[in-house]
Amino acid sequence: MPKIICLYVNFVDWLCIKIGRLTMYTVFVMMFVLVLSFVTRNIINIPLMWIIEMAQFIITGYYLLGGGYSMITGDHVRMDLLYSNFSERNKAKMDAFTSFFLVFYLVTLLYGSITSLIYTLETKQKLFTAWAPYVWPIKVIMLIGILLILLQAISMFFKDIAKVTEREIR
Repeated sequence: MPKIICLYVNFVDWLCIKIGRLTMYTVFVMMFVLVLSFVTRNIINIPLMWIIEMAQFIITGYYLLGGGYSMITGDHVRMDLLYSNFSERNKAKMDAFTSFFLVFYLVTLLYGSITSLIYTLETKQKLFTAWAPYVWPIKVIMLIGILLILLQAISMFFKDIAKVTEREIR
């Protein structure tokens, strides 16, 4: 494969692995927030109004920032009715073909997240709850997560092309 493609694939894989492994630890933050919710609501009897929304924000970041990493490790959902019977080369052909649909979807999602973030920043949007947090931090995390998944989808496309053409990515 051309050197620029190899550099791209290696850099995106490295970036998604680092961010994915760092993101894994946010599950402990979410567990702390949920235990704190249980303690304050059921033991101390002082419910905190921000706790459930914070848990939702954390799980959203966890899901989106870990998306690229789950693609690298093959932990994403795949329909295996026919796919599991294919050879490695035919799997790569199928993945390369379906990558176009995935990239189209992710580009559309990225465009939507950019316009949503711009709107949020212009209007200083807050949630309509008692806590009323600003929405822009989670929308920035969503934008970064979608971008990482898109970059990883393109990287996976290059890896599939390399498998089909029997070339190496070093």
